[in-house]
Amino acid sequence: MACKRDYYEILGVAKDAGEDEIKKAYRKIALDNHPDRNPGDKEAEQRFKDAAEAYAVLSDKDKRAQYDRFGHAGVQQGAGQGFSTEDIFAAFGDIFGGAGGIFEHFFGGGGGRGRARRGASLRVDLELTLEEVATGVQRKLEITRPAACDACSGTGARPGSQPQRCRLCGGHGQVERSQGFFSIRQSCPECRGQGTVVSDPCGKCRGRGLVDRKAPITVTIPPGIEEGHAERIAGQGEPGEHGGPPGDLVVVIHVQPHSVFTRHGDDLLTQATIAFRQAAMGETVDIPSITGEVVQLKIPAGTQPGELLRVRGHGLPRADGYGRGNLVVRVQVEVPTKLTPEQEQLLIQFDDLEQARRKKSPKKKGIFEKVRDMFQ
Repeated sequence: MACKRDYYEILGVAKDAGEDEIKKAYRKIALDNHPDRNPGDKEAEQRFKDAAEAYAVLSDKDKRAQYDRFGHAGVQQGAGQGFSTEDIFAAFGDIFGGAGGIFEHFFGGGGGRGRARRGASLRVDLELTLEEVATGVQRKLEITRPAACDACSGTGARPGSQPQRCRLCGGHGQVERSQGFFSIRQSCPECRGQGTVVSDPCGKCRGRGLVDRKAPITVTIPPGIEEGHAERIAGQGEPGEHGGPPGDLVVVIHVQPHSVFTRHGDDLLTQATIAFRQAAMGETVDIPSITGEVVQLKIPAGTQPGELLRVRGHGLPRADGYGRGNLVVRVQVEVPTKLTPEQEQLLIQFDDLEQARRKKSPKKKGIFEKVRDMFQ
């Protein structure tokens, strides 16, 4: 039996309320009083029904006009008949239905025939050299993705035949089952929501309606990209169903190891071998960079083996586009493996001079020696 309370009063809106205000008021009441949130609460269940009935009338321009003019008598369905459960569901589904709506939150999704679905994303792995990372690169890829079968025009049925209406759902793409107060609609398991089944499948696509085809695509990889980065290219994945948008193409980046440079974030580490004289006296030497440019590295006098020297701004571009990392050089001092007699004599003389210098400039006492002298 229909509710006899004033519909505007039920929703808590004025008689001149607009469509959005009515919808907003109903949404709040329906959520607060939904039976799933108030199990066993008969009053909440009745408020839910009354709100759905009120919204079913006030959201319809013609019904609302009849109600405003004649009251409840103007919207009754036939002689003495009130609103049915189907009317309540119509109102509830109208405001909460659709992809990602609250109707799906409560019932797990309706899934109807012909409902648009977004296509799946595709993944491809792409290997880059460190040089390509330093400059950025465009690559032509050939990806394999489904496309409509040209033999059956995407129907999945053998040419000359047609898909048949699903016997389980009667072609609706949905099946309905009762659960307490509600009748829940779900995607038909037989036809998977299509409404039709293929009894005589196409020999080329085997009933899928799709065949795999290779498609060329050019991807632009920006400089400074990191190992494992996923570059997403919108709309280049699998096609959507029933007019839905295509998925994306996800390009996962892998950077090949380099024979000269090792990456540490935006910095590059390399090694340079210099002569003993260069380490002792200091000198400017040429060092190759990742871009092929030769850069100059200043070796300070007294540089020790294994010391790290930095050339600023000659590493990799930063991913945010602002500046570059550094080129870090680990210095190795070359030790001759074989000396001539003359070289040996010169080294002996050098060693004698070095020992004499050390005797004239005695080593400074350490902290422990200073403490020991204080107590002595």
